[in-house]
Amino acid sequence: MEDGLNDGISCRKSHHPEEVKRNLTSRLNRVEGQIRGIKGMIEKDVYCDDVITQLSATQSALNSVAKILLEGHLKGCVVDRLNEGDDSVLDEFVVTIQKLMKK
Repeated sequence: MEDGLNDGISCRKSHHPEEVKRNLTSRLNRVEGQIRGIKGMIEKDVYCDDVITQLSATQSALNSVAKILLEGHLKGCVVDRLNEGDDSVLDEFVVTIQKLMKK
């Protein structure tokens, strides 16, 4: 089944351990707080360099989340699919890395 969020990709699911989910959720909650803080800074006309510094910290936090997900994906999903004989996962993984490297 497809939905608008998947852009034609099948509805596969990850199975992250609860500890990893809590870690990711906690990190994303902090990022969400950082974004709200940045919005407040802009509304208060805070000096541009200070806002940019906070944006950089937020990007770094998001990159940390991506690294955790990427490691889990490689060690879990990719290995599982390779073990099932699905070599197409390698092409998918290369595209994923390329997307991350654009940023």
